[in-house]
Amino acid sequence: MSIITLTTDYGNKDYFVSSLKAKIVSEIDSAEIIDISHNISPFNLTEAGYILEGAHKNFPKGTIHMICVDSELTPENKHIVIKHKESFFIGADNGVFSLIFKDIIPENIFEINLHNSFNYKISSDDLFIKVLGHILRSGPLNVVGTKINKIKEIKNLRPVVNQEQNQIIGSVIYIDNYGNVITNITEKLFKEISKTRSFTINARNVKFTQIFKNYSDAIDFTLDQKDREEDGKKMAIFNSLGYLQLSIYKSNPQTVGSASTLFGLYYRDPVSIYF
Repeated sequence: MSIITLTTDYGNKDYFVSSLKAKIVSEIDSAEIIDISHNISPFNLTEAGYILEGAHKNFPKGTIHMICVDSELTPENKHIVIKHKESFFIGADNGVFSLIFKDIIPENIFEINLHNSFNYKISSDDLFIKVLGHILRSGPLNVVGTKINKIKEIKNLRPVVNQEQNQIIGSVIYIDNYGNVITNITEKLFKEISKTRSFTINARNVKFTQIFKNYSDAIDFTLDQKDREEDGKKMAIFNSLGYLQLSIYKSNPQTVGSASTLFGLYYRDPVSIYF
């Protein structure tokens, strides 16, 4: 049994997700479908890339990842299938894959050319499912597409380092379920530029001069609980994917607020580090 993952911006209110799954099981009756997320903000490629980057590495070889975010076929939005390290990715060449693979060029990329093989206008979902079925039947990818050498890249989402090498200018790329603010500044870039220098992180009116290794490092557990600074404790860490994350200790967006709401930080807002 092969695993098929779904990442979409369809949401859970409408019939779109159930319809998509029905089409998949009609084509492949042995399919095991795992939802990565259907709550991607509409057409938000950055969110889709970030979430899939965090999830796909944990799936076994042979998994097929289907991405339906801004996937309508246009002259500037080709459909592609990728095979990389014995896993497959099907979606639109709209830049989302450059966020998943970063500076890595996937091993095998094919531009899907099956669109004119049908005597009706085929939707992106239906086409992806046809390719998915072909893969599960061990069909070679050159039957469904033409090999290409690169994928479209979203370049304006990369952080910028100034000429003097004393400032990184980044931005918010994602707000998670806890209201944590994730930026596009990576630990790797931070270490390359910082060279152990002191620094200040500026995000609107909030400043940070320390990056903790994890949440618990921000709390002094040698103190009695009543004496600890916990509620509303702000902190910066590098999260499990290596991105700079601004947080509030044990925040709850529904009650006490979160880093996003309390700091006033949202998608694409600037975050800078000065050394």
